[in-house]
Amino acid sequence: MLKEFKQFALRGNMVDLAIGVIIGGAFGGLVNSIVADLLMPVIALITGGIDFTNLYVQLSGAPVANDLEAARKAGATIAYGNFVTLAINFLIIAFVLFLVVKVMNRMKNESEPAVEAPPEVPADIALLAEIRDLLKKE
Repeated sequence: MLKEFKQFALRGNMVDLAIGVIIGGAFGGLVNSIVADLLMPVIALITGGIDFTNLYVQLSGAPVANDLEAARKAGATIAYGNFVTLAINFLIIAFVLFLVVKVMNRMKNESEPAVEAPPEVPADIALLAEIRDLLKKE
């Protein structure tokens, strides 16, 4: 049983998947930093200083201005600013992964030698080959 588990756990696909998950976690932290530290300040500057993380709609309780935590304590709130930030994260991750896959496919296609198709047989030679095959059958 231990031998079977070892074969299962160390199978090539499992190791590749584990490496992918670890790299994905690190990549997610990197993208979150890019969005939070680089892109969101630029977007906030363009939009007049709006901080997306504090955008919300208060559904109940006494109205609270510009303080998400106080609004949550006062009553039900919809904090859509965090969703906007996460949606931007998702779009950036999806775009970067698209670029990575595109580059990997290009590198893969360059490394594989091009298989040349056999030259096309002229029609008259193909016809003669058919006649020869028919004569052999008779």
